[in-house]
Amino acid sequence: MSELLHFAEHQLQEGALLFMAVVYTLRLTWLLRFKAGKERQAATGLGDTNPRKGFLYSWANVAMPWAMESTRKKLFIYVQFVIFHVGVVAAIGLSFVIPYGAHLLEIPWVVLALQIIIGAAGLVGIMRIVRRVGDVYMRAISSPDDFFSLFLLTSWFGFAFLAVPNSTANGEWILMTYFFMTAFFLMYVPFSKISHYLYYPFTRYYLGKTMGHRGVFPIRRIS
Repeated sequence: MSELLHFAEHQLQEGALLFMAVVYTLRLTWLLRFKAGKERQAATGLGDTNPRKGFLYSWANVAMPWAMESTRKKLFIYVQFVIFHVGVVAAIGLSFVIPYGAHLLEIPWVVLALQIIIGAAGLVGIMRIVRRVGDVYMRAISSPDDFFSLFLLTSWFGFAFLAVPNSTANGEWILMTYFFMTAFFLMYVPFSKISHYLYYPFTRYYLGKTMGHRGVFPIRRIS
């Protein structure tokens, strides 16, 4: 292993993670300065729900495709969402496995599983690019960051897929590119739309708490 690859796998990744942690700490410190407003109306509904049930339901909403009309009617889009985000977790996890747990990549089924997950996420990324570019409505609501983030992630999936075997038989450029892209990704995320996951717990908490107070969450299903 060259000194540059060792730097990319260790010091560069550690520095990028530290940078991201500092930025997120500052953003969360700023965010927590704002207190949620108090409800001005009395609790409504049938009395079988409350703010606690409401925000728990709201937090779990991402894992309940039947809970929203958009995902209920377009289940394939939801499946893409799941594959894409599981792929992100796998590709980030790979940046820890290679330098600190490379022995795991000597197990054939681990390599195969990671490549299937990351490869599927890459295919979803390509499908998302085609949809965002080809759909006039998606183009109209897309910002430059939307396009850049999607192209970045999809390209990153490609190099992560190739990096999974952790082999330098054909040179170090694949691993080098993957780790440099990972470091850039970690530092770019806090300033991009990808950081939406940071706000998810807070926005869903406030929404669920309010809707639980009003007797709306959890949603009552009438069969």
